[in-house]
Amino acid sequence: MTWMINILALLGAFVGMEFVAWTTHKYIMHGPLWGLHDDHHKKDHGGPFERNDAFFLIFALPAITLFLYGVRGGIADVRIWIALGITLYGMAYFLVHDIFIHQRTKWLRNSDNAYFRAIRRAHKMHHKHLGKEHGECFGMLFVPMKYFRQAKAEV
Repeated sequence: MTWMINILALLGAFVGMEFVAWTTHKYIMHGPLWGLHDDHHKKDHGGPFERNDAFFLIFALPAITLFLYGVRGGIADVRIWIALGITLYGMAYFLVHDIFIHQRTKWLRNSDNAYFRAIRRAHKMHHKHLGKEHGECFGMLFVPMKYFRQAKAEV
């Protein structure tokens, strides 16, 4: 029973992170911490890194804390599994956002998958706004259905 709870905790943390990312992106990154996020929209930085990359560390802190306290209880400690869910979401976010959408490396450049086209289109709609106001599509892995319908129609 403990393993089932831990797997559900991992999955819940992963899915929950999309809500956390959406909320943080809309109300924090496009709010009081816009100064860290704005170079992601304006591309006014030199080199491969952005001030926006600091959010990677900010989002990692809860997982690090949960791992640190969870290891004291052993592998069955639910905190380890929640931390793992957060970490897996961070990895998925990195692969989708930084590698696939923004193509910070040469991996995953060509995909004809409707899901990936929908994610790319939704993110493009988010980036059409260069300022912090009037944004849309703040999520990453779950995007509005209209983008899926458009992606499927293109095939």
